[in-house]
Amino acid sequence: MQFEKIRGFAFDLDGVIADTARFHGQAWHQVADQVGTPWTAQLADRLKGVSRMDSLEMILKAGGHENDYSQQEKVQLATAKNDNYLRLVETLTPADILPGMKNFLDELREKDYLMVLASASKNAPKVLQYLQLSDYFVGIVDPVTLSHSKPDPEIYLRAAELLKLPPAEVAGVEDAQAGIKAINGAGELSIGIGTGLKGADICFASTADVSLDKLLELK
Repeated sequence: MQFEKIRGFAFDLDGVIADTARFHGQAWHQVADQVGTPWTAQLADRLKGVSRMDSLEMILKAGGHENDYSQQEKVQLATAKNDNYLRLVETLTPADILPGMKNFLDELREKDYLMVLASASKNAPKVLQYLQLSDYFVGIVDPVTLSHSKPDPEIYLRAAELLKLPPAEVAGVEDAQAGIKAINGAGELSIGIGTGLKGADICFASTADVSLDKLLELK
């Protein structure tokens, strides 16, 4: 795919715009300790970009506890995790925007690219508010309306609908393998951030390396 066709961007949030992933990690770590699942770096990595209830199921399964809790108890665990996460989110400020991303968003807005948020987080609107970035986005995909989590492409197809663009004119920006698969599955241009990602059309080592000029060089 060629960047010259792109008219809109769909952004993941955690690890792309801000490092709220560390807050998710802290809150999920507490849940893992509570249910008796050993917390590992591998488990933490697998939860990136995954919805709240699916993340809980992965934690329970990792410790062999998937049949130990009723659905009501699972909801309570997930709710407690979210409450802990929100307390951490309230400490965010614009200083927490990842290096280079505010400049990138400014460049895109200046050149009239449309932007939406495609995050599995139900708290994305609050995060954008604390980061003072809400005005940059024409919409936010509501994960409650989705039937499937990443790596299913549904969230990025919905992002294209919010942008009112065909998928071929949308670029998705992700830092997780599940997200890259979702973007590719939607038929959009995939921009990966980080090392070790497979299948991304374009990849940057870090957010600090991302710029519109570098993307335009790919015409």
